[in-house]
Amino acid sequence: MYKALIRPILFSFDPEKIHHFTFSLIRNISKLPGFKPLFKTLYIIEDKKLERELFGLKFKNPVGLAAGFDKNAALYNELANFGFGFIEIGTVTPKAQEGNPKQRLFRLKDDKGIINRMGFNNEGIDAAIVQLKKNKGQLIIGGNIGKNTQTKPEDYTRDYLECFNALHPYVDYFVLNVSCPNVGSHAKLNDKDYLLELIGAVQNANSKFAKQKPILLKIAPDLNNNQLDEIVELIAETNLDGVIASNTSTERKDLKASDERLSEIGNGGLSGLPIKAKSTRVIKYLSEKSNKSFPIIGVGGIHSAEDALEKLDAGANLVQVYTGFIYEGPKLIKDINKAIIKKTLY
Repeated sequence: MYKALIRPILFSFDPEKIHHFTFSLIRNISKLPGFKPLFKTLYIIEDKKLERELFGLKFKNPVGLAAGFDKNAALYNELANFGFGFIEIGTVTPKAQEGNPKQRLFRLKDDKGIINRMGFNNEGIDAAIVQLKKNKGQLIIGGNIGKNTQTKPEDYTRDYLECFNALHPYVDYFVLNVSCPNVGSHAKLNDKDYLLELIGAVQNANSKFAKQKPILLKIAPDLNNNQLDEIVELIAETNLDGVIASNTSTERKDLKASDERLSEIGNGGLSGLPIKAKSTRVIKYLSEKSNKSFPIIGVGGIHSAEDALEKLDAGANLVQVYTGFIYEGPKLIKDINKAIIKKTLY
């Protein structure tokens, strides 16, 4: 029903405008009597075979919603009804910011992909906390944090620490987003020496809380083997809790979209089916190179249950969807969980 009827209507409108419309629609429908039992029947699977324990947290199932969809933690309670095992909010920055000029979100329909250059548009820490205080405890919430666009390089770490300390009581794990291609000084955020400084500072802040929270690093799918080796070394050196592989890609190889269309869209991060193989390669390389010494959350191009199983087989412990959720609809989460249960039976 979603792909045949609903998606064509949604896809006939501007992507960013329809995103906000869909948010309002889900919020309003969720208020209707009988909504939760209906959606539980349609989308939610509860089975012990789906449960996962990772970095001290117990996940109902291994399928999560990636950061970027619920930037301001405004809809996670309602989105939980679609069967997710965890939801990552953000990217949250200390201060509210508009992000990059519009139009900044584009569909590549023939490729089942999306290009975005949103630029960390969000309402800031305080707004996120207001929403997180409404948490009904239905599932695990991750906090994806970053820096404000106007922050000077010498103050990047301060921004991350401000987000970390403020959000610490309200989220279950943290993600240091250092790999988004749509923010300034991207190169510094990927420099190993700076990452050591950043991770050390955040871990030091974490140690001051009575209950420490897991900290993960989100990396790009475009890293070469030498750069991935550095990531493995970095995790070993810092004892970071895990990696999310991967963010969006800046490459534009082997796309069905015309060069004219891509030129018209311009720069931005590519997500969806076109980066599936790149993301899986990164997961497999990190898993094998590190001898599975740290957890990996696999994300990038998951549009089917088979795509998710491929990520898990490559070495991912959990998976996240974003673009696949938009293209395939909420049934995708149930399909993945059913496939995982089926695989455990054989």
